[in-house]
Amino acid sequence: MRNGGVQMDVALLILRLTVGLLLVGHGAQKLFGWFGGFGLKRTVELLASQGFRPAGFWAVVGCVAEVGGGVLFALGLWSPLGALGIAASMLTAIKIHWPKFWVTQGGFEYALVNLAVAASVGIAGPGGFSLDGVYGTALPQGAFPAGAILVLLGWLAAVGSTRMPAAQRPVQGTIPD
Repeated sequence: MRNGGVQMDVALLILRLTVGLLLVGHGAQKLFGWFGGFGLKRTVELLASQGFRPAGFWAVVGCVAEVGGGVLFALGLWSPLGALGIAASMLTAIKIHWPKFWVTQGGFEYALVNLAVAASVGIAGPGGFSLDGVYGTALPQGAFPAGAILVLLGWLAAVGSTRMPAAQRPVQGTIPD
């Protein structure tokens, strides 16, 4: 931890555990159908309906990023990788829920908060009460910014692979809303 002492370490621990474990649960819903989730088959169908191609590939990548990122984030182990996994998953969630903002209206608000938390911890570090802090397993200082560029490029590839579902395509010769 760069500065802030024990209070900052405790605050980061609470934040990492809360967000990391919640995202492990959300990812497990999508991947395994646990905790009342719908499982991988339905996740693939959802991504296909949103135009992601190949939907199976992006579903597995997204679920593994959310579960794996959440585990690493909660433990504070190789923290930039955990934060980047969460960021990748949340960027996809934002794309799916766009353009609605408020979560009560099916929007991307919750995903944006998780993205901000992941980016903040990725930049600040996991704190002293983390496996990185205890065992000295932290990745090099530039790992998060470099990884963020790669995540953004991967996200752009995923979004670029999407096609508007036929039901949402404008009829030839009409102007879309």
